[in-house]
Order: sequence, then structure tokens, then C-alpha cells
Amino acid sequence: MAIPLYLVDAFTDRPFAGNPAGVCLLSGPLPDGVMQNIAMEMHQAETAFLLPEGDDWRLRWFTPEVEENLCGHATLASAHVLFETGRLGPSETARFHTKSGLLTAIREGDSIVLDFPATPAEEFPALEAARKALPVAPVFSGKTRFDLFFEVATEAEVRLLTPDLAALEKVPYRGVIVTARADPEFPYDFVSRFFAPGCGVPEDPVTGSAHCALGPYWQARLGKDDLVGYQASPRGGTVRVSCRGERVRLAGTAVTVVRGELLLPA
Repeated sequence: MAIPLYLVDAFTDRPFAGNPAGVCLLSGPLPDGVMQNIAMEMHQAETAFLLPEGDDWRLRWFTPEVEENLCGHATLASAHVLFETGRLGPSETARFHTKSGLLTAIREGDSIVLDFPATPAEEFPALEAARKALPVAPVFSGKTRFDLFFEVATEAEVRLLTPDLAALEKVPYRGVIVTARADPEFPYDFVSRFFAPGCGVPEDPVTGSAHCALGPYWQARLGKDDLVGYQASPRGGTVRVSCRGERVRLAGTAVTVVRGELLLPA
């Protein structure tokens, strides 16, 4: 069995930056264990599996270790593949049925715009395990639907942060978002980093789903509905966020770096 397989760098306009995601275009369902093994073999932060469902698509995301409930960069990568290969026309809407409900993607110029649920952060005391793992003094400590969430005082603290990943793996959340307001000289509003060693992702390069919380958080603090976030991982990437009540729009570009076939026993 040969399955079309792509490797796409998401939230970037150049290869070898942003966040790489595997995208598998399925013609029929695969067992969960097989999809998990494929994601382990791909060894990317996320591998997406797309299965046609009428005119729409069933979309699932796997890290090398677990299935995820929401993933932004692999959804962007999936939409990019559908548009790039002509499976969707430039003016069509990609409709994805997922564990987080219906998600959509459209083309706007060179960008793809995702419509996602907002997952705002609520204030929550810093867990002892997280405090030990993160050598920072947060000015805000909270949690979202999936993650712990910390604001720190400066962009430099975000960029220079070196967490204890072994300790962070014990935190009972998907991951930890650390953010700060951007320095004034940069063309973005906030910076962030995201760590999820418990899911097999020590540091995620650019995390679309984290911006479902970052957008509403910085909207409230900066008084802006439309924001630009920069994820300051070693690869780095930019996410444009528009807050629309209970939904957020995440915009970015993507680049295909590998096209091939996944060969499975029949």
C-alpha cells in the first residue's frame, strides 16, 4: 500500500524554518496503532492524517507518542497540501472534522487562514513541578484547556529560557506556554515558546494551538484584536492572530520540503 506523504514547514515562507509537519493523504481508514507508528517513524512534532469525508476531510494529529486534540501547524500544513496539489481550488474552503470540532482554512493571498476555537487562559497558581522546571518569575500564572500558561516580564527571559525538561515532563498538562510582550523595536506584539516533553515534543518550534490562548490573552492586555506573534524557538516562526470572540483566526504560510510515498504492507 502506497500512501502519499508530505513534509511541510508551517508558519514560515522558507524551507528549514517554522514547524515541520508530516501530512498523510489516506484513501481509507488506518488503525490508530498504525497511525501512531507512522508518527513515531516521521519523528516530527505532529503528523497529520487526512481522510476524505464527502466534500470535507477527517483530520487527526499524532505526536511521536500520543494523539492530540488540537494542532495548528499540522492543520496549516494539511490545508497547504490540499491547495498545492489541486485537491482544493484556490477559492474553496478546506473543512476539517476533528476532535476539536469543525475547523476551516481558506486562502488569502499567499497566506492560509485557519478558523480555530479560542482557548483563553484563566488565572491558576503555578504548580510546584512547573516552578521547579522553569527558572522564571512569572507575572501571570494560568492554565488553558490544554496547557499551563506563564507571562514573564521581558522578551529576553523568553528567549533565554532553558527549562528542566525532565522535570517538566511530570507536569500533568499537555505542555507549557511561556510568553512576554515583544520589545518595541520588533515588528510583532508578543513572543512565546512552547514545551511539551510529556507528549514527546521537548520544544515545539511554532505552535498554532498555543496562539488560541495567546491571542485572547494579549488582546486583553494590548487592546488589539489583530496581533502578530513570534515563537522564539531555534527555528522560529510568525503567527498572525485575529481574535473574534470564541474563535480565533490564525494566518501563516507554508513550504513543502518533501514529497513521497509511505509504503505499508497491504
